[in-house]
Amino acid sequence: MNKIILGTTIFLGLGFSNVNAQKTTIKKLSKNQKMEAKKIPIIGNKFKADFGEFAFELNFESETQLTWRAFNNSVFGATETVKIKKTEIRPNVYMVTWKEKSGTTVTHLEDFEKQTVYTNITTPNHIFINLKGKLTLITNNMDNKLKVVELLKSIETGASEPVAYINPNKYVQHNLAVGDGLAGFGAVLQALPKGSAKANTYRSFQDGDFVFAHTEYNFFGPKIGFDIFRFEDGKIVEHWDNLQETAKPNPSGHTMIDGTAEIKDLDKTEANKTLVQNFVNDILVNGKMEKLQGYYDGDNYIQHNPLIGDGLSGLGKALGEWAKQGITMKYDTVHKVLGEGNFVLVVSEGHLAGKHSSFYDLFRVENGKIAEHWDTIEEIPAKESWKNNNGKF
Repeated sequence: MNKIILGTTIFLGLGFSNVNAQKTTIKKLSKNQKMEAKKIPIIGNKFKADFGEFAFELNFESETQLTWRAFNNSVFGATETVKIKKTEIRPNVYMVTWKEKSGTTVTHLEDFEKQTVYTNITTPNHIFINLKGKLTLITNNMDNKLKVVELLKSIETGASEPVAYINPNKYVQHNLAVGDGLAGFGAVLQALPKGSAKANTYRSFQDGDFVFAHTEYNFFGPKIGFDIFRFEDGKIVEHWDNLQETAKPNPSGHTMIDGTAEIKDLDKTEANKTLVQNFVNDILVNGKMEKLQGYYDGDNYIQHNPLIGDGLSGLGKALGEWAKQGITMKYDTVHKVLGEGNFVLVVSEGHLAGKHSSFYDLFRVENGKIAEHWDTIEEIPAKESWKNNNGKF
């Protein structure tokens, strides 16, 4: 975890007085009460520590060794194996501490019974981080989001194991510059100069059999990309993506990838998908601009498109400039609407400046209004240059 990381981690303001209090309580338990607590196996299992914006896999390899792996926001670090000290506070509750190569120290209070983790992190420059998260067992049927993050990271690391997440007998490719099947994916990896590629996934989401990720790449130049993977029986069988060259920060100082990654409001997933789909159809497809303000909370709107500033005012200014330059943008067809909680991705087809284009738009919804937006736009090449016949969508 880089300089500030992580791991996940920390003891969150519990303070040693609370720990001592817990120990005192434990002493009062009878031997029978202690025996009644069902022991949850830790060693040899993997757990997901989800702190919202940050999430990590914790692999307890032994009583003294743990490997953590970033589940999202891997820009803070991808993985590290550390020596740990594990102290039982009471049945199924442990204090786990370690020190990372960067000098960062991490203290976890892990309650496997209540599925809660508190973490305290101290960085080498004396920054203190306190977080509380959810602790869940990762079964042998590994979380599909984690599979996607590991597969994308393998583009950088060259690790061969994540390729096993792809069904070798059925892999439909929609990146038109890549050949179909597992062979096409392998050919792309072989074409990359060794050690040249970078892949940091900032956000990953799941909607049924689909996982979609928002990633910062550097292969044959820096790019921002959205990837969509479809799973069958735990294996990846289909892939779509949309890539755009990384641009400088927009007029409001936002990049194409920064901003929150915290997933919440899972109970509102379908409502948020409906809201965003209605917005795209009303405004971007059908041009019903009189409905625009109803989808926003005034001018409170964070924009990550590199050419547009925050708020409806920033959007209006950009559209005015485009009109002066004769630049038009038209969405013709919505192909996919995927979401998890407060995030919704819309895949559309249309034209930008007269060029046949693919639009991937990620929206964050807050209190029933669109609050934040990221996107990538990619020109669709002429069919004679396609390396597969599956189409972009």
